[in-house]
Amino acid sequence: MTTPPPDAAIYVISVAAELTGLHPQTLRTYERLGLVTPGRTGGGGRRYSLHDIERLRSIAELTSSGIGLEGVRRILELEHRVAALTARNDELQAELAATRESLRGALSARPATEVGRPNRLPVPHQPAVPQSIVVWRRGR
Repeated sequence: MTTPPPDAAIYVISVAAELTGLHPQTLRTYERLGLVTPGRTGGGGRRYSLHDIERLRSIAELTSSGIGLEGVRRILELEHRVAALTARNDELQAELAATRESLRGALSARPATEVGRPNRLPVPHQPAVPQSIVVWRRGR
C-alpha cells in the first residue's frame, strides 16, 4: 500500500476535523479567512491534504497559546517566506560551489604561461573578513 503525497487532497471535512481536533465549522472559518485552502471535488466538497492537516494543527497550537488569528496569519506568512528564502539560499550556495569548482578546473587545465604571460584567471576565494579598525576620538 502506498502513502499518498502530502499535497494530495483526500480527506473530507469530517475526517480533517477529527484528525485536527477542530470543529468542521472552525475549518470553514479558517478557509474563509485564507489560513488554509483545501482542494475541491467536482461537486464543491472540500478535500484536505496531509499538508493542510499539519497546517491546521499548527494553527490550533498557535491559537491555543493565545495568539489571535491575525497573528497566526502573520506567523504562517513569515514561516513561508523563511522557507522560500532558505530554498533560494541553498540554490545560490550550490550555484556558487559549482562556479568555484568550474574556475578551479579552468585554472588547472590552463598552462602556467601562455605566450609569455602568467595565468591571469581570477582565483576563487572566500569573502574576506574586514581588517580595518575605526578609532573614535572625542572632541575637546
